[in-house]
Amino acid sequence: MMAGFEGVSALCENTNEVFLDVSKLLLTYADNILRNPNEEKYRSIRIGNPTFSTKLLPIKGAVECLFEMGFEEAETHLVFPKSASVDQLRRVRESIAAERDQRLGTGQCTPNPQSANPASVSPASPTSAQASAPQQLTQPAAQPAAQPATQQQSPQSNMSFLRTLRSNFQHVMTYESPELQRKALSCIPRGQLCSGAEERLQQARKADPSCNLAEEDMLLLELLQWFKGEFFSWVDSLPCSRCGGSTQSFGSLSPSADDLRWDAGRVENHYCNACHVTNRFPRYNNPEKLLETRRGRCGEWANCFTLCCRAVGLEARYIWDCTDHVWTEVYSQSQRRWLHCDPCENACDKPLLYEVGWGKKLSYIFAFSKDQVVDVTWRYSCKHQEVLSRRTQVKEPWLLHTVNGLNAVRQQALSAERKRELLERLVVELVEFISPKSPKPGELGGRISGSLAWRAARGETGASGSKEKAAGFVFIPTESEKGVKLFHLQYNVTKDCYFRVHNGQEEIPRWETGTWKSESVFRKEEHDWQMVYLARTEGSSSGRVCWRVVCAPVGLRIKAVSVRAISQTFHSGTVRWSLRSAQTTLEFLGDGRMHSLAGLSGSTELVVEAELSGGDGDAAWQHAQLFRQSMKESETSSFEILVEMEDA
Repeated sequence: MMAGFEGVSALCENTNEVFLDVSKLLLTYADNILRNPNEEKYRSIRIGNPTFSTKLLPIKGAVECLFEMGFEEAETHLVFPKSASVDQLRRVRESIAAERDQRLGTGQCTPNPQSANPASVSPASPTSAQASAPQQLTQPAAQPAAQPATQQQSPQSNMSFLRTLRSNFQHVMTYESPELQRKALSCIPRGQLCSGAEERLQQARKADPSCNLAEEDMLLLELLQWFKGEFFSWVDSLPCSRCGGSTQSFGSLSPSADDLRWDAGRVENHYCNACHVTNRFPRYNNPEKLLETRRGRCGEWANCFTLCCRAVGLEARYIWDCTDHVWTEVYSQSQRRWLHCDPCENACDKPLLYEVGWGKKLSYIFAFSKDQVVDVTWRYSCKHQEVLSRRTQVKEPWLLHTVNGLNAVRQQALSAERKRELLERLVVELVEFISPKSPKPGELGGRISGSLAWRAARGETGASGSKEKAAGFVFIPTESEKGVKLFHLQYNVTKDCYFRVHNGQEEIPRWETGTWKSESVFRKEEHDWQMVYLARTEGSSSGRVCWRVVCAPVGLRIKAVSVRAISQTFHSGTVRWSLRSAQTTLEFLGDGRMHSLAGLSGSTELVVEAELSGGDGDAAWQHAQLFRQSMKESETSSFEILVEMEDA
């Protein structure tokens, strides 16, 4: 093989079978031009041609070989211009032919095309087998994929995009290694997670007897919580290996042979100004190594977490967002849909988190699994027209054919039943993508992983000042509570669950579910100190959370109110508790004692509010806390509202 042709070198990295098939087609393209230099039809390859899009486009090095031959990209075709060097075309052709002959074991060069018979198959001839391949939309069906009139994608842009798609599509096959999955399982406390999943499911069915979720869904939640809380750690900058002090990013270092062995082509230099020590931070891309290091940023988190999902038997796929974030999706058999899962944020089924909560300007988001690549951009956006206006890197028809081609190659060995299952899932996804969704309360907050400076630099602290909108939940007494004329609510921060004592001990999971309003507040778990609490989001000057009880709809009014809350402050942090009705506002202490508050008698509603502010330095957000308690105190309530009622 002749040296100097990177495309040919890349082509040679494919399996023998793939190389032989693709090289035969490439030689046909080249030979048609060399034999018929004045025939225009042989100097043009239609990009939408199924032969090209399914047999060449997905294969590593194939299209690069065409560009090395001298082909250039036009609107809908690859064209060999009159000005192109025929000698260059012949050199690339001979390089491919020599490698092909060597693999076939002939020891002879492929005949010179100028003395051979013309090829019987024109490059532009579609194959019927591929022409009927199911089409995958890369946009909502209801939206036109209009491109700006001035847009001109270059071959380099297309190739760069293709390389990214192909690289991710190949990488996810790593997760299917039985040996690697066994290694991941040895790190995962599966028994503990399954027990937790079973308990979660029991609680869900107790709260809602019609619940159709499965234990697999709860296992995913347990895995997310364990991965973030106990297994993996975030790295902004490494502590100095000599003095343990803070370091600063100071450019890159050359990767060592061992770094490259574990796919760390980039090594960050975290420099200590105090003792002048360089600390190497290889950005490993091999999930086996990440099971050992257990640290990194979103790339390492999603990479390792997706492996862990596959290891415990969940059907998972790796999600790549071209605006620099990655995460995971897991297929729920019980819900028959893909669930968004971000291990960095311990977030599940909150797809609008990035666009609405973080304020990201999305354009291309793709899902990669062992069987399929899917353009899932539309799941993560409620602003489809804005997203379409930003999709200018490649043309939509090119992208559609490219994705179809990648899938056609990957799915060749699949059974008819599996192909049908994948197609049915895709149809369900496309229907989901058509109509933009409305954001839920859990999707409205800014990013929590990474330092404030890092998130601010990326514009991911929140779309509107890191403030969450009102959840709008109102507690109205049920028939059971009306019967005893008593509303009794407890909240356990360790379990992150509300209990309505006189309504069959009803359980309501997640603190934000029961709030009327909340601004810049989140639940923090400190696994090193084994403590949990609510605090305001980092970087916000204040936070507020409110709970509301309304009695009027059931013909009752307030007779007496008692409230108990636990809050804790450090340094100059403050927490202000208040209880108010339409006529009265009363303040009380969050000292853990039950406070009986007069003055609300006769009112038909009340609001309990906690306002957090103050604090010193970078950790000011931690200096005002609600409901702080040990994770081991799982049976102790942290907050309690007791309302005695009477007929209105």
